[in-house]
Amino acid sequence: MDGLSLKRLVTRLLMLTVVMFAFGFALVPIYDVMCKAFGINGKTGGQYAGTQVSDPTRSVRVQFMSTNAGDMSWEFHSSADQIEVNPGAVNQMIFVARNPTNQPMSAQAIPSITPAEAAAYFHKTECFCFTQQVLQPGERIEMPVRFIVDRDLPESVKHLTLAYTLFDITARHPPVAHAATEGAR
Repeated sequence: MDGLSLKRLVTRLLMLTVVMFAFGFALVPIYDVMCKAFGINGKTGGQYAGTQVSDPTRSVRVQFMSTNAGDMSWEFHSSADQIEVNPGAVNQMIFVARNPTNQPMSAQAIPSITPAEAAAYFHKTECFCFTQQVLQPGERIEMPVRFIVDRDLPESVKHLTLAYTLFDITARHPPVAHAATEGAR
């Protein structure tokens, strides 16, 4: 390989590296645009402190899904698969988690709403996703999520899904083991 060919190869490899690096930074905005375009993975906002008046003439079906990330071993589910709600009314769903392992573990739940355009109209007033959960071996916890489906939800949206994915964050936020577990809740 002569000097000119080697220089071209190095230049192309450097340009490829720069393009790959730039693409890595562009992935998050591209992901957000794709989710919005295809109506998937609607992100919910933080805690809602506003008030609304219930609209008893309209109902919306809210479905609940709970999944574990690949490395999470907890049992995790909602107490019901779905409920009918009136926009503007305060609603509650209980999610149950249990640590079946023999080790204390920390977890964090990440919510999403579908269809994505409904996310701006779904307000959580209380949610276990705002804090990290720590469970001792065999411990079980009931975690409420209180929410309001906004009265301004477009009339075309008759059904939405609140999905939680539970992640094991024990390695990043190690829990403290109790000397004597207070028993399963």
